[in-house]
Amino acid sequence: MRRVLVFGNSGSGKTTLAASLCRDHGLAHLDLDTLAWQPTSPPVRRDLSASERDIRAFTTQHDAWVVEGCYADLLALLLDDATEMVFMNPGVDVCERHCRARPWEPHKYVSAEAQDRNLAMLLERVRGYPTRDDACSLASHRRLLDAYPGVKREVGAEQETANG
Repeated sequence: MRRVLVFGNSGSGKTTLAASLCRDHGLAHLDLDTLAWQPTSPPVRRDLSASERDIRAFTTQHDAWVVEGCYADLLALLLDDATEMVFMNPGVDVCERHCRARPWEPHKYVSAEAQDRNLAMLLERVRGYPTRDDACSLASHRRLLDAYPGVKREVGAEQETANG
């Protein structure tokens, strides 16, 4: 049974890879964006214990899964359950291009216009990825990768044509 953690910067190709894994291997899919935030404006992170409860409900319901997101603190909750880990790290320039080109994500935004209004903030977050040290930063992702003792790989810019 496959249980895969996919993580990286916004626009790194996480959702594309997760969708491919789900399609090719019959895995259930959890996008952590759907449970990391309170439905407020501006958005505020949910309490870690509330997000953990929802993650555990998902992993209890599904034997084989892929969980994807940029939240190292949430992904760390699954280190003992995962069978493999993929760190999507194509570089900031690639992530910016992907963010500008991404189609509307109706599970995250009420309209394409609402998604477009969020683009400037998203691009600012993408650009800050290498220098921040929050749960969605390069530093946190490196620590997560280093902490995982199982099968893991890092997908970098050389794979961009296959993913983007």
